[in-house]
Amino acid sequence: MRVLFAGTPDIALPTLEGILDAGMEVVMVVTRPDATGRRGTTLHPSPVKAFAESRGLVVRTPERASDPGFVDEVTALECDAAAVVAFGQILTPELLASTRLGWVNLHFSLLPAWRGAAPVQRAIMAGDEVTGASTFVIEEGVDTGPVLGSLTEAIGPRDTAGDLLARLAQAGASLMVDSLSMLRDGTASAIPQGEDGVSYASKVTRDEAEVRWDLPAHIVDRRIRGLTPAPGAWTTLPDGRVAKLGPVTPRPDLAGGAAGTVTKVSSAVVVATGTDPVEMSWIAPAGRRATDAEAWWRGARLPEGAQLGET
Repeated sequence: MRVLFAGTPDIALPTLEGILDAGMEVVMVVTRPDATGRRGTTLHPSPVKAFAESRGLVVRTPERASDPGFVDEVTALECDAAAVVAFGQILTPELLASTRLGWVNLHFSLLPAWRGAAPVQRAIMAGDEVTGASTFVIEEGVDTGPVLGSLTEAIGPRDTAGDLLARLAQAGASLMVDSLSMLRDGTASAIPQGEDGVSYASKVTRDEAEVRWDLPAHIVDRRIRGLTPAPGAWTTLPDGRVAKLGPVTPRPDLAGGAAGTVTKVSSAVVVATGTDPVEMSWIAPAGRRATDAEAWWRGARLPEGAQLGET
């Protein structure tokens, strides 16, 4: 089976590796152009490009996959299908028509729930107990195409988005291979998505990532875990600086206080919320590396009643 693969970040690698291990011919890998990191001007390849080149695969990095010249190049490959995992570009109808069996996307939710850019983050932030992954044939709508297969995954009470996404990426690799195999064999059944249960997972904005300490502890907990590791939850420190925060643990055994008040109780650094306090794990003030919350507390020397967040 001749397959084109399109993807960019680390979470796409298990699927690309799974397709190769299944003996399918990956005729081209498409990924984003090299980009600079957060610091400096050095260009770095995407994780998918680095892996593909290490395996001797043909790699293309179009600025716009919709460019007619690139569409013609893909069409000339006469691929049976294309597999997509977190590619990050819009696929035009002309590109979608360039393979014999279509373009198949691995999406990290149980469609039609959480269509969009941040399904794992949104599922944790919403307090969902179960999520999953789906493969579907891409059409012009955003994550609206008919579903080829799905799997479920429980969301643990301490899962971060990074934890959950890593598990789904591994499990989803086999799901993609199975879906491609069924398309090849003519046994696939593409089931249209219904209208019931539709929800949308828009990209998390920086403003949304700011912790609101006046919310209940369980909501603060979910939101921070859903934002870890990316884009990262943040708050303001008493001196006005911004700091990123690691996951917190609700502490109903401790007394609360004014929302945002940070104190040390025994070896725990806790912040008051709209209900119970939450225990901090780590904190990374702007320009500094993440440090254990207790070590940060010792160095910060905050006055009694100091508060995090806008007051």
